[in-house]
Amino acid sequence: MNAKGRAFCYGADIDTDVIIPARYLNTSDPKELAVHCMEDSKQDINAGLPVFSKRVKDGDIIVAQKNFGCGSSREHAPIAIKACGVSCVIAKSFARIFYRNSINIGLPILECPEAVDGIGEGDTVSVNFDTGVITNETTGKSFQGQPFPEFMQNIIKAGGLVNKIKGENK
Repeated sequence: MNAKGRAFCYGADIDTDVIIPARYLNTSDPKELAVHCMEDSKQDINAGLPVFSKRVKDGDIIVAQKNFGCGSSREHAPIAIKACGVSCVIAKSFARIFYRNSINIGLPILECPEAVDGIGEGDTVSVNFDTGVITNETTGKSFQGQPFPEFMQNIIKAGGLVNKIKGENK
């Protein structure tokens, strides 16, 4: 299992209210959540950038500093990211509940501080989930992240924990 896409870089402490603002929590429709993903990012707003969901393409990768996904425990946040087409999130660290929710809905996320420091906005990044190798194809530098254990890879490949369990009970 692999991912390859353009990097969207964010700072530290990106909370779930930035990932999906609370005013949109009245829906659980992934397509609707995707439209509003990262809509309140001060970093994007201050840079005068169009809304994240209009810039991101299928396969793109979010790269962030420490504590990505902090705040509330809503599953809407990783669902919005995945529904936007983001193939992976790489960060220096993740809030634990966000980490668990991401795996449960089938969104691969990797902690690798060296990769975060070595990837810039717009760089092309590839990830090999079997080996944990993250490559900045723009610079040619590779970084060793922690590969997922096989049971977690199986959950992600199935599209999340519910899909995995449904597949086992057929």
